[in-house]
Amino acid sequence: MSQTKKQLVLAAFNNEPADRVPVGFWYHFLADPEHAEGLGQPAVVAENIAGLKRFYQDFQPDLVKIMSDGFFAYPNKALFNIASVKAVEGIKPLGENAPWIEEQVDLVKQATSAFGSEVLLFYNIFAAPRYLEFMHSAGDANGNFVKLLREDKAALQHVLDVISEDLAALARRVIRDGKADGIYLSVQNIPRPEVTREIYEEVVAPAERKILAAANEVSENNILHICGYEGTRNDLTWYKDYEAKAINYAANVERINLAEGKKIFGGKAIIGGFDNTKNGVLYRGTKKEIELATEEIVRNAGKTGLIIGADCTVPDDIDVKRLHWVRDKAAAL
Repeated sequence: MSQTKKQLVLAAFNNEPADRVPVGFWYHFLADPEHAEGLGQPAVVAENIAGLKRFYQDFQPDLVKIMSDGFFAYPNKALFNIASVKAVEGIKPLGENAPWIEEQVDLVKQATSAFGSEVLLFYNIFAAPRYLEFMHSAGDANGNFVKLLREDKAALQHVLDVISEDLAALARRVIRDGKADGIYLSVQNIPRPEVTREIYEEVVAPAERKILAAANEVSENNILHICGYEGTRNDLTWYKDYEAKAINYAANVERINLAEGKKIFGGKAIIGGFDNTKNGVLYRGTKKEIELATEEIVRNAGKTGLIIGADCTVPDDIDVKRLHWVRDKAAAL
């Protein structure tokens, strides 16, 4: 009897043999997910869910990432365009029953009610620095982070910790109450020379680990995404000790193939392989080129502990038949 999609993905997560290599791609369902305001706006959430249902019907993915589109802004007005970290060092968490958390739990419930009997679902959560970035509407957001760091490192660390306390509560609740199978935590190096590994480890990493620890309390199947958005480079070794079951990183941006990535992360399951941009073979290539690329990914990474996917979200206008070509070839291998 062939494995179900859930069994395929769990086998990959646990580096066990699977009937075929599972495949997972995802993209945003709102035209402007960074600026869409979903809090208190059921129509925005409905649009997100409707897009997910269309994609699911068209592609029948082996696993689902539930997009947090509409909830990119952490709803503390004091944190929008912070002029001084001193001015916000007294902020407190929203609390696990805050509307911003409750409405995301409801979003997840809608997705898991629709597909939870068929596939594993993972909810997208960004690490705290990304929320600060989304809330800084003008100029150099990373430069603003450095400015706050220089002003008062301890105060900035406190702000990140407060945000992450709410993100930890969100992680627990979308799994426990929303019935997600885990979270998909997006982290990223802060690409400024002032944010060294030592600074990152002291100021940023504890807050990120707090979110993963909360998720791991209620599920052993959580994914760490090391984001290479718009070509941002990351030192993957900064995250090699983060406690996640599977790792998704931008192999093409980092120029680190999946076999090398597996070694960095101690043999953990890896998700990815394809360039996610409109310049990549997945978006532009012929069927033959996509099949050859799929074969090369499997040849390089092996058939166990692998989920074929992309560096990050793929373009929302991609022809879904291209994703089918990947899965069909992976199954044939």
